[in-house]
Amino acid sequence: MPEHAALDDLPAQMHAPVFETNRPKTVRLRLEAGDEVPAHSHPGFDIVFHVVAGRMELTLDGETHEVAAGELLRFGGDRDISPRAPVDSTAVLVFAPAVDDD
Repeated sequence: MPEHAALDDLPAQMHAPVFETNRPKTVRLRLEAGDEVPAHSHPGFDIVFHVVAGRMELTLDGETHEVAAGELLRFGGDRDISPRAPVDSTAVLVFAPAVDDD
């Protein structure tokens, strides 16, 4: 049975799990204009970062990438990540277990 979720039905907190299970972990990130999440990492995961409203400045290992609504970034969770919202913004992050491609 597929799991169904609506972003608008999630709690109003900054980080909100989208589904009850973490396979894969999926989180809605809501930031108000000027909010920033301190640099951190998620070792062992590959991350898909999808901005669904507004725009975010996503700093990865000190390099900043502008991501507008409808755009996605994919990157390794071992990198330092720090999202910042110049305007009210919402993103969905999917954390998939990293797979060694070697």
